[in-house]
Amino acid sequence: MNQKSSNLSALPIFLAFLCMGFGDVVGPLTSQVQSDFHLSNFLAGLLTFMGFIMFGLLSIPLGIIQDRVGKRKVLIFGLAVALLGLILPIIGNFSSFVVLLVSILMLGAGATSLQVAGNPIMRDVSPEGKYSRNLSLGQFVKAIGSLSGSLVPLIAAKYWGLDWKILFPIYSAFIALTIVYILFAHIHESKPDENAKPATFKSCLSLLNNKFILAMVMGIFLYVGAEVSMSSKLPNYLADVFSYDIKKLGLLGTLFFFIAIMTGRFFGSVILNWMSPKRFLVITTILSIVGNLVLFFAPTATVAFVSIFIIGFGFANIFPLIFSITVDSMPEKANEISGLMVTAIIGGAVVPLLFGLVADYSNSIVAGFAVPLACLAYILLTALSTSKQVAK
Repeated sequence: MNQKSSNLSALPIFLAFLCMGFGDVVGPLTSQVQSDFHLSNFLAGLLTFMGFIMFGLLSIPLGIIQDRVGKRKVLIFGLAVALLGLILPIIGNFSSFVVLLVSILMLGAGATSLQVAGNPIMRDVSPEGKYSRNLSLGQFVKAIGSLSGSLVPLIAAKYWGLDWKILFPIYSAFIALTIVYILFAHIHESKPDENAKPATFKSCLSLLNNKFILAMVMGIFLYVGAEVSMSSKLPNYLADVFSYDIKKLGLLGTLFFFIAIMTGRFFGSVILNWMSPKRFLVITTILSIVGNLVLFFAPTATVAFVSIFIIGFGFANIFPLIFSITVDSMPEKANEISGLMVTAIIGGAVVPLLFGLVADYSNSIVAGFAVPLACLAYILLTALSTSKQVAK
């Protein structure tokens, strides 16, 4: 495939990555929905639970189905499910919390499908040796979708007096256009070896017997958990340590964090043109650790924001690097690996609980940041050993 045709084939996949980012709306949406529906903290937490649970339930089954029907069909299926989920509250005029829960559940199911299909199909549409670069660029585009969940309601409220509900028709329109584009776009998709056995639950789970695969899947689990811990607890950190009003200014920490991630993914896609993915993974993880350490001792809010940016900039490329390094090690098992990797995203529901336990036990939100620091330490050790470990 030549460079021009590769770029054209990749364009609809990048749009799918943008839509993938819409699934992250559950984070900034939670506080808004809690206020409008007068929910307890537990009931509000169901939104986040609904957004993450489908990663654990659907990823491996979708990877198996994808091995039979192809990545493109799973991609379209995910977009269609997400679109239906977004339309439901609009039809119900946002009057029912239960309908909203179902909507978030379907949006999570759609995001799961997009993760399972989008990451490996990016390899099919990427020029030789440019998969890691394109996957980082795709994650940059995804970060734009993620950031919209916070920025669009703020802009809509300031200029048009609208609130979080405006996200649903906007997201619906983008997803509908993406479905049409992918349906009619020419996308070269690699096919499984006809002589190879089709993927099964057993074949997926058996990959975990490979120490390299297991280590990388655990890396995804811990990375996503660390990212969710950071994005959700930074407002509390700014409020507790620097007395920020959590309702008016606390969200700045999360916005700054995601802006740093978006910036880091853009630069990562450039850096990967000349640096190997394994070496870049080591460097970017070290950068994240340095930022996390500064967060413990930041004497002023300015220093804290600098550390938040460093953390986000370092976090930016960890997910696509781990994913691409693992798939490149066993490309014939791309569907099974994708299923395992996306299942590991459920770490975003588990690790923040550990953060909360540490913070509550120590009576210090700062102490809680030892949890993502420990996650990063594991990822660094894994990154340092990847040059010696080869999946067989």
